[in-house]
Amino acid sequence: MSEEEKKKASGHYSAENIQVLEGLEAVRKRPAMYIGDVSEKGLHHLVYEVLDNSIDEALAGYCDEIHVVINEDNSVTVIDNGRGIPVDWHEKEQKSALEVVLTVLHAGGKFDKGTYKVSGGLHGVGVSCVNALSVHLRAEIHRGGKTYVQEYSRGKAFADVEIVGDTDKTGTIITFKPDDTIFTVLEFRYDILATRLRELAFLNAGITLSLTDKRAPREDGSFKTERFYSETGLEEFVRYIDKNKESLIQDPIHIVTEKNGIPIEIAMTYNDTYNENIFTYVNNINTIEGGTHLTGFRRGLSRTLKKYAEDSKMLDKVKVEISGDDFREGITAVLSVKVAEPQFEGQTKTKLGNTEVMGAVDQATGEALRYYLEENPKEAKLIVEKVILAATARHAARKAREMVQRKSPLSGAGLPGKLADCSSKDPALSEIFLVEGDSAGGTAKQGRDRVFQAILPLRGKILNVEKAMPYKVLESEEIKNIYTALGVTIGTEEDSKELNIEKLRYHKIILMTDADVDGSHIDTLILTFFFRYMRPLIEKGYVYIATPPLYLCKRGKAEEYCYDERQRRIFIDTYADGNENLVHTQRYKGLGEMNAEQLWETTMNPANRTLKQVTIENMADADMIFTMLMGEEVAPRREFIEENATYANIDA
Repeated sequence: MSEEEKKKASGHYSAENIQVLEGLEAVRKRPAMYIGDVSEKGLHHLVYEVLDNSIDEALAGYCDEIHVVINEDNSVTVIDNGRGIPVDWHEKEQKSALEVVLTVLHAGGKFDKGTYKVSGGLHGVGVSCVNALSVHLRAEIHRGGKTYVQEYSRGKAFADVEIVGDTDKTGTIITFKPDDTIFTVLEFRYDILATRLRELAFLNAGITLSLTDKRAPREDGSFKTERFYSETGLEEFVRYIDKNKESLIQDPIHIVTEKNGIPIEIAMTYNDTYNENIFTYVNNINTIEGGTHLTGFRRGLSRTLKKYAEDSKMLDKVKVEISGDDFREGITAVLSVKVAEPQFEGQTKTKLGNTEVMGAVDQATGEALRYYLEENPKEAKLIVEKVILAATARHAARKAREMVQRKSPLSGAGLPGKLADCSSKDPALSEIFLVEGDSAGGTAKQGRDRVFQAILPLRGKILNVEKAMPYKVLESEEIKNIYTALGVTIGTEEDSKELNIEKLRYHKIILMTDADVDGSHIDTLILTFFFRYMRPLIEKGYVYIATPPLYLCKRGKAEEYCYDERQRRIFIDTYADGNENLVHTQRYKGLGEMNAEQLWETTMNPANRTLKQVTIENMADADMIFTMLMGEEVAPRREFIEENATYANIDA
């Protein structure tokens, strides 16, 4: 074994492992290119980039504890017990390895495959990007019995690395405060960070992660803290996702293996719903667009289940043909692979393109599932019966689907009679309001700008799709109207469930309901439908929620629309010294109580309105919440309401 190979085999990690690919100049000029945006999403991405370094140490086997702290001043500290970033001299860059890692883009041990076989992070820009976009960053390294510190501002070091003491620990502590001249949002959200840490704990069994919020001390002086740890990894992840669903099999099928040098972990179960929920990860990255690993899993699943069903004679009396979709109805699965050189493609660079992964996952799924079905005949029978039921229901849904798509939505004659369309034919410039009730719909039609705004009134509360079979969903008149008005269709093949949005007629789909509890319920029903049946529209950022005002407050010549109780109190304090009796408050119980001009000015006019874009931060959590809110189980829903009622806008 050569000297170089000996160093790599022993876990040797020093300046010579740090390879520089390119400089840091462009990050501050075009931050969105590197972290997505400069609002809430990009802000939290900074934490993920620092976390990725610590997780890489864990994947390499040198770290088992990672702690994240949101500090009083809204800076963030990430602490790990890994080896510590190297601090020795980097010959090529003529500075310490620590300063290279923190000031040069794409510099780090993850580019040296002897140091890290796999590494996380979507963009791979590293902690240097965080440094460039922080008004202050402090790196504290515990390594080789010494504690080293170096501080930076906006990507530049204040001074050289300094030894500040002795230590018997190893690890890295990064504290950073985002630059307020770059970010439009500066407040970290505890729930967003908690969701990511929980996800990382499931994806990396045996690693302890924690989150502490020091911004709001409790009465006893303690801080809100959560610990995230998973003993069995993806098996626990699937149980967590499906905790509000009725399982068909008692324990998830859990696969941990390696094929062709690719570590593969899969956990899957079946429930009594009609949805397919498969969540895929590559090196801890949520590949929301799927890719070759997802294709391999689906192929292995369908082939193995079909062969078992045929061999066991369970399909002999079935009169309908079984398709690939049928094998996945009611499935919840999490698939995680570790790939040394991942190739990402797709619109958001979250679709895996490595062809070698497909065969590896296909083989792993087939082998493990075949063994499970043979060893668990009772559960196998339940799964196959679920598949047969799905096939039967799919054939019933075909007729309903054909009714939805019989006429071309673009022909004019096929549009719903209640739709007041806009004159613009450019989807990028057109928007449609889905409005609760005929009364509000009539007001909206009068108040809109006919050039680019279309109105589709919905009669009452639409069907709760969480509890309905697919063919029942497509038989619903209101849902058929939504399909035809939007111009979308269900797949291009006979039995496909995929949504075809090539002829989508509006790039803004706006839910406009009353600003009360009933309105919120209708919003949730419609969003459940979009999440289950039109998810690509949410993923592409086309779905919004309008925010009509709750009050019109007047005092003398002062007049202001208030969108919540807090704004109303501010108006009273400002114009009446807190005396509520001096203020006239008009409470809008519904959209229909506003005249056309008021509805336009407050809720529909792009110059004045506030639209909330519907996004999916975490697919697994979103799935769980929709099941909890709209599913059959009452207890989890009651618990959720009790926990969140303090923060909700509940009408008196």
